[in-house]
Amino acid sequence: MTHIYSADGAMVPVTVVKTGNTVVQKKTVEKDGYEAVQVGFLEKKEHRVNRAMQGHFKKAGAPCFYHLVELKSNDLAAVQPGAIVNAPDVFKIGDWVDVTGTSKGKGFMGSMRRHNFSGGAESHGSMHNRAPGSIGSSSDPSRVFKGMKMAGHMGHARVTVQNLKVVGIRAEENVLLIKGAVPGPINGIVVIKKAIKK
Repeated sequence: MTHIYSADGAMVPVTVVKTGNTVVQKKTVEKDGYEAVQVGFLEKKEHRVNRAMQGHFKKAGAPCFYHLVELKSNDLAAVQPGAIVNAPDVFKIGDWVDVTGTSKGKGFMGSMRRHNFSGGAESHGSMHNRAPGSIGSSSDPSRVFKGMKMAGHMGHARVTVQNLKVVGIRAEENVLLIKGAVPGPINGIVVIKKAIKK
């Protein structure tokens, strides 16, 4: 993340997102039962790819990639395998987008951090400061229900942040400036789509 300044001098926090995808495969209703386009990102050396995937990439006339993602669409007439799709071709300044990525992993977390519990009393020797409290009845139902909010793995999950605004495009660098934060760490992989609620 960084920040830029708007025309009126206000500071705007932005996330810098590198774009530039190559179309690897085009799915059709006749052959696959649905319409979608498979795009690749982040080139990979050919000897690091197995034979099956090498053939898949060569059929499209594209280099090998680390990441492949399918994007559904109903307007794929102009898209052909091997074509390069850059940010300025799809987005413009002022567009609203939804950004999907994998959130930062936090490891094993206690219930207070994971679920924002308030905990028990801090004074008078309660000894119940950061405990989750009761988790169920004893004789009936004599078990803990599934989905009970308890300690466990936090983060490293698929997260979508909706209604972020594109505030800048650097076409020569294939870079988007998106207002606000997006899921995941630095150099994480995200999928940007037009906002569905705007």
